[in-house]
Amino acid sequence: MRAKARLLGHPIHQMLIPFPLGLLGTSVAFDIAYLVSGNPQWGVISYWLIVAGIITGLLAAVFGLIDWLAIPSGTRAKRIGALHGIGNVVVVALFAGSWLLRSDAPGSPEGLAIGLAIAAVLLAMVTGWLGGELVDRLSVGVDEGAHLDAPSSLSGRPATERAPAGAPARAR
Repeated sequence: MRAKARLLGHPIHQMLIPFPLGLLGTSVAFDIAYLVSGNPQWGVISYWLIVAGIITGLLAAVFGLIDWLAIPSGTRAKRIGALHGIGNVVVVALFAGSWLLRSDAPGSPEGLAIGLAIAAVLLAMVTGWLGGELVDRLSVGVDEGAHLDAPSSLSGRPATERAPAGAPARAR
C-alpha cells in the first residue's frame, strides 16, 4: 500500500521517525552518563534532547496519522497501525512527563524522570517493531510492484516498470 503523505516519492513518516527515535533514545544514554558521573551537564543535554525528540515525534505522528487513515478498515494493518500509533503517543507522553519533572532542575533529573524515559524507550522498541511489521510484513508505505530493479522514485515511473533485459544499469 502506497503511503499518502509523500515527498520526492517516499513516505514522509518513514523519513521523520529516525529523529524522535534517535533523540529520545539518546537522551536515556545521557541520563545514564549523568547517573554514572554525577555531572549535571549530561542531565541538561538529556533535557534538550527530550525537547527536540517530543517536537519531532509529534511532527512524525501527523504524517503517520495521514497514512493510517488511508489503510482499509478491518485489516490487520489497520489494527497494527493503531497499536503502533497509540503506543507512540504514549511514548511521547512518557517523555513529556519526564521533561516536566526535569524542568525545574534540568541538570539533576530525579529518579522518576529517568524511570519514565527508560519506560518510554522500552515501549518505543515495541512500537518500532510494530512499525517494521507494517512496512516489512504488511507492505504499508511500499510502492505497488516494488522490486530490486525498480526505477528511481524521482523518475516518475511506476515501481512495476522493469528495465529491458541487458539494459545498462544507468538506464534503469
